[in-house]
Amino acid sequence: EGHLLLGLTYETDNKVNQRYTCVNMEPSLSKTGFVKGHKRSPSDIEFRDAMRKDAQSAMNKELYKLLMTTAPGLQDRTRKEFEGFETLFARFLRETGPSVEWDKLKLLSPELIRKYNDLKTPEPKDVKNLLDKLVVIKLNGGLGTSMGCTGPKSAIQVRNELTFLDLNVQQIEYLNKSHGVDVPLVLMNSFNTDDDTQKILRKYSQIKVSIVTFNQSRFPRINRDTLMPVPRSFTEESIEGWYPPGHGDVYSSLYNSGLLDKFINEGKKYVFISNIDNMGATVDLNILNFLLESQESSSPEFVMEVTDKTRADIKGGTLVDYEGKLRLLEFAQVPADHVDEFKSVRKFKIFNTNNLWISLNAIKRNVEEETMHMEIIVNPKTLDNGMNVIQLETAAGAAIKSFDRAVGINVPRSRFLPVKTTSDLLIVMSNLYAMKTGALEMSPKRSFPSVPLVKLGNQFSKVKDFIHRFASIPDIIELDHLTVAGDVNFGKNVTLRGTVIIIANHGEKIDIPQGAILENKIVSGNLRILDH
Repeated sequence: EGHLLLGLTYETDNKVNQRYTCVNMEPSLSKTGFVKGHKRSPSDIEFRDAMRKDAQSAMNKELYKLLMTTAPGLQDRTRKEFEGFETLFARFLRETGPSVEWDKLKLLSPELIRKYNDLKTPEPKDVKNLLDKLVVIKLNGGLGTSMGCTGPKSAIQVRNELTFLDLNVQQIEYLNKSHGVDVPLVLMNSFNTDDDTQKILRKYSQIKVSIVTFNQSRFPRINRDTLMPVPRSFTEESIEGWYPPGHGDVYSSLYNSGLLDKFINEGKKYVFISNIDNMGATVDLNILNFLLESQESSSPEFVMEVTDKTRADIKGGTLVDYEGKLRLLEFAQVPADHVDEFKSVRKFKIFNTNNLWISLNAIKRNVEEETMHMEIIVNPKTLDNGMNVIQLETAAGAAIKSFDRAVGINVPRSRFLPVKTTSDLLIVMSNLYAMKTGALEMSPKRSFPSVPLVKLGNQFSKVKDFIHRFASIPDIIELDHLTVAGDVNFGKNVTLRGTVIIIANHGEKIDIPQGAILENKIVSGNLRILDH
């Protein structure tokens, strides 16, 4: 499973777009040249060093040409973004080897992971003061293409014709009204989502929420063969040559936007960052109180919300102790002979929810002192014209090792409710949850807190097809596991309980009748219900 390409270790799992991680084993390559007076061929290191310098120099020249194609008002911003890209590209060329030496990795001591239930609830009189120090950032750079939608993913309807963005705005509006505060809602958009998002935001003009946006960087895709940038300009014709470089870009983009300094000057202390499609990522007063109850000099600079791993989360990143620092260990960083160990729920019991609480002053220090370090994720893609390209990305949680007094908090599973697929959409649209002021709360009728495991087949993967195949969303209050494959349609008021597996083989069709109750059933073959 471990192959070597351009000095990077990576693992594959037969997907079209695998993700790889490359990491720092050698701080720099040898800069020794030829020894004067000796005739000898250059060493491998010298050869690689020369190639690296050539690639960096060529990239620098191409980026300068690209910079000249930007609109005059955008050149300063683009130059800053290109500096970030060049730093990442230089690391990509330089860094080799596995990301972690497995023997140096230790399981976390208990004090590095706090239990959520041990956190104190703040006094009502203190809540306003706590919230006055908070900024909320939602990561809004993704498109809805994986679910068959155009435009920002945040514009997909989730409940009662309300979108992800509607629900997030509603949550902050309720928070602000309830406590007489003005917590700003900040959206990190990408060049893919910004125009559409700005149009959508107009409908909230009468809502009392301060909504601010900034854009993450726009990096050029790299031709895998030539290691040169793909786009020739910033025009619409070259749009396929650009990409947003993952949510690890949030720190430098927030800084470059001027918003970081603005919030610090307004007395804000912490930012709560989460994915806009995580319906469980609401502002939590107990965590905020934990951060602010002690002196700033002793408070954690970085809190990562983690939750208990189940068999559905075996590839989720986990926290480990690595050389005395809290570190995020991602699946792609695990050596092939330790993959089963990593997947073990018994050994690695928690995973990262990507709900992050971070000190604004600490972000400023790390960006200005250039001490932020995140592993590079090398994401290969194939463009429509068949060109093989790579994208260099980073993940926000990987920066945890660059912050002082970082801790994890083991939160209830209810704080991790992502909607990545229509299988997830079925769960959040169902009677398993009730909606209250933009937040989803699990129904008290559910006798245990776990979420059912739902796997819908390819025929359900697009939102339009998903909606067409369900006359109404089934009752899943007592469901444990649902697998559906093939040409299957559901009538109205269907109830699913226990484990239900419905398989329509090729050429077959199954219509689940209106009002059907399926409990611990396997349904296969043909079942047609036609209007008479």
